[in-house]
Amino acid sequence: MVRNVVISGGGTGIGLATARAFAADGDRVLLLGRRAEVLEKAGVDGALTYAGDLSEPEVVRGIARFVAAEFGTVDVLVHGAGGAGHLEPSAESDDPLDRVAHDWTVNFRINTLSAALLTEALKYRLASPGGRVLFISSIAAYRGSGSGAYGGAKAALHPYARDLARELGPRGITANVVAPGYIEDTGFFGEAIDPARRERLVGETFDGRAGTPGDVAATLHFLASPGAAHITSQVVQVNGGAERGN
Repeated sequence: MVRNVVISGGGTGIGLATARAFAADGDRVLLLGRRAEVLEKAGVDGALTYAGDLSEPEVVRGIARFVAAEFGTVDVLVHGAGGAGHLEPSAESDDPLDRVAHDWTVNFRINTLSAALLTEALKYRLASPGGRVLFISSIAAYRGSGSGAYGGAKAALHPYARDLARELGPRGITANVVAPGYIEDTGFFGEAIDPARRERLVGETFDGRAGTPGDVAATLHFLASPGAAHITSQVVQVNGGAERGN
């Protein structure tokens, strides 16, 4: 059966690897992201693209209309969009409290609000039964992220997914979270990372390596499969043992 799959942040890293995994099954894939040029260069066979800021309600309304016209029903919704705000303008003020307010606002907007808006816009289009909602969190939700803003924003997805699982469960729809650890070819663990820090973080894993986008994509792909129909309201960590969670 061909599924309709919507993936935010689908132009790079984990989102792109996930898009390729579903496309390889012959599924119809819609890639969402802020940068049209990145989506166009993704090279996912047959994928549709839609560029826009997912933290803006009007943009998300446009996506919902596009999905209604092109797909009708959504079988799998993957939330891969996010980041620590490196693509955002810096705080206009040098005042410490203004910088804190800016950092936390940006992180919650691009990691939490964007996922909530897209979910709420599309949840009535989720296949019933059989729909899947998948959020990408982070090891930072357990271990912090320096300022705390990014980790806090990702951690906020966990109770939201649980509430969603409770709400959508009677329709045969699951909602789960995947929390990656240190993943190659991402904004957090790419070429720019300090070699000493990289060595230390890899040393915290039990298998002695950083993960790959494909590792995370494979977990998401399984959670979207019929074999995962009774798995819901879970946070699955993909980190080589670097963090046990709870």
